Parts: sequence; structure tokens; C-alpha cells
Amino acid sequence: MVEGSMTQGAGLEATAGTTAAIPLVPAYGASTPPSMIAPGAVPPGAGPAPTAPGPAAPVPAPAPEAPAPGAPAPTAPPPAEYTPTERLPVMGPGHTIPDTPLVPPQDRPTVALTPVPEPEQGPLAQDEGPGPLYVVGDVHGYHEELREALAAEGLIDAKGNWSAGNARLWFLGDFTDRGPDGIGVIDLVMQLSAEAAAAGGYCKALMGNHELLLIGAKRFGDTPVNSGAGTASFQAAWLLNGGQRTDMERLEDHHLQWMSRLDAMAEEDGHLLVHSDTTAYLEYGDSIEAVNDTVTETLQRSDADECWDLFRKFTKRFAFRDEDSGPTAARELLDTYGGERVVHGHSPIPYLLGEVGSEDEDGGAPTVEGPHVYADNLAVAMDGGITMAGKLLVVQLPLAN
Repeated sequence: MVEGSMTQGAGLEATAGTTAAIPLVPAYGASTPPSMIAPGAVPPGAGPAPTAPGPAAPVPAPAPEAPAPGAPAPTAPPPAEYTPTERLPVMGPGHTIPDTPLVPPQDRPTVALTPVPEPEQGPLAQDEGPGPLYVVGDVHGYHEELREALAAEGLIDAKGNWSAGNARLWFLGDFTDRGPDGIGVIDLVMQLSAEAAAAGGYCKALMGNHELLLIGAKRFGDTPVNSGAGTASFQAAWLLNGGQRTDMERLEDHHLQWMSRLDAMAEEDGHLLVHSDTTAYLEYGDSIEAVNDTVTETLQRSDADECWDLFRKFTKRFAFRDEDSGPTAARELLDTYGGERVVHGHSPIPYLLGEVGSEDEDGGAPTVEGPHVYADNLAVAMDGGITMAGKLLVVQLPLAN
């Protein structure tokens, strides 16, 4: 069981800025100027006043000193009720607190205030609300292709750092397997999550079936699970579905914690974001929050058979492809969880359209220009088939008509 938790956007923590040194204020009772001692009071540090059998002899007031040439005229002493805690100015070391009489508000001088014009509201100065929304289809370890696609949309700079301000970016899952550098992909997404948050935007990610597969292979290895079609194991299924041993060697605890806390679904601007084109989400709750909680709790229990069942259901596909039943299935999800369109990855567009016979088949560089909108315009497929020489899609929503 993975201990601890890591929320979306974790992995890098912002460092708090340093603050300037605060000037020292003379401690109460230390070197109090004579002007701040009430008449008859004993100066701090002078010890108790001497007592005498009779009345104390009056102490003559010291003669006022003549002001130095050019010095401001002395001000009247403060009223007797004035205390060192009222209107106490902050001074630096070696300074004394000047005599500052309390002036009633009605006696304070007033000046006519000149209205200051409002600054011109440029594109970054005005409150524009949330930034533009982008989604990314299945990456499957193609780290360099991901960087190129993000840079092409202006989301990262040449060094791979977030450059999109308050933009919102969602990854639809499946970061690893099949391609050469799944851990590099995860590291980049975690990095961008922290950088985007610091810039006023965000970068978030959903749980894909390959995240479940990698978590299971790491946790359970060759432990037998009830696959429904005979004995199987996460390790065998992971290798069969494109698991890369270099990813497993580089997989660390913080990667596992981050993946284990990913949401299964989200809704943004009328788009219901999920990884898989399946209605199996309905088996895990009747709200987005309930589904996400159920998936997280399942992974925390770390039961091999229970995690396998979750993985198996997330691998289902093509729920929206049939001309008759597809729109009905999409509406069922939308009616339950909200949104106007289901946006998913998982099924490569060439596979969804029947241009290739399986997800593992290379159809000879199938042409993918962009997302595939189908099911009476209720579903959007975002897996461009990067694993079959297709295209890694990074797209701004809503789609232009």
C-alpha cells in the first residue's frame, strides 16, 4: 500500500520568498525618552522612588534648551494620559521616538485629494477569469513528442518550462508503456503542475488504465489474480501491454504516490473528461466526486483482485461508437455526471475508425489531423494513435466548428 498522498500538482513545492529585516523597536521600559514619561513618574531603570517622612520636595523643572539653529521648534508635551503604546512609531537602531502629540481627528489639517486615474487595463491587468482550456491525449512514453506538441501550442518554452500563464491543461491519462520514456513523461507533467500553479493556471491529469497497470505491476508483481479468463498477474499483463523495463527501473515512490492519487474524471467548461470510452464509471458512483473517491480508496486498500477488476473495467472501449447505442451511452454519462460532451482518450482514433485491426497494429502511418467528434457530437476522441505512427494531440477546447 502506498503511504502518504500526493495531490494534483505535487512533486515540486514553491519556495517562500525572504522578507526584509524589520527595524528594531526600543523595548518597553528601555531608554524611554523624557518626553514620554508622565509628570511625576519614575524613569524606567531608575529604581523605586525614595520615600521621606514629609511631603516630597518639589523638583524644579529643567530649563528648556534653546533649539539649535535651523532645528524645528519644540512641540508641546503629550497629554498625561498618553502612553508608550499609543501611536508608537517604528524606528531603527540608535533612533529615539520623537514627541508626537495626539491630535484629535477634527483638528487635523485636510488637503484636497486629486483623483488618481485608473491604470489602463491591458490583457494581463484585467480579471479575465479562467484561462484557455487544453487537453492532451494518450502520451505512452513519447516524451520528446509531447514536448514538441506542448511547445507548438505555446504551453511550454524551449527549455520545457510552463509559459502559458493562467491556461488550464488536462492530461487524459496513459503516460507510460509502449513508448521509450514513460517516467520522463510523468516527471514533466509533475513539473508543469507546480509551474502552472505558480503562474495562476494549472496542469492536472486523469487516471488511465496504464497507470493502474503500472501500479499493479509494481505492487503485486506475479501475484495471481482472477482475470475472468484464467489465472493472470499484473506483471504479465504489463509486459504484454507494452511495459518498459527501463520505466520500472526508474519508477520511484513519489511517482507511485502521484499516480495513486489521480482523479478518474473531471468536468471543465461543459466537457466531461475521462480516460476510457466506457460507461464502467457508472459502477463506481453517481457523481464525479464519488467515482474519484471510490477509485482512490480501491487503490489504497491494495487488494490485488480488487485493483485488477478496476483495471479490467478501465480497459473497456467503444461504448460510443455504435450509431444507435453510442449516443445513448454518452448521454447516460452526461446526465449522471454533467457536461455537454464526453472527451476521452484510450481508444486510438485509427483503431476507433477501423483503419487498423488492433491497438498494437501499425496501420502504415494512419492520418490523424485532430480529434474525432462522433456519437451525435456528444463524444470527442483524443488519442491520436502516437503508438501507431499517428499524432500526439494537444488541443484547445471547445473545438472550433
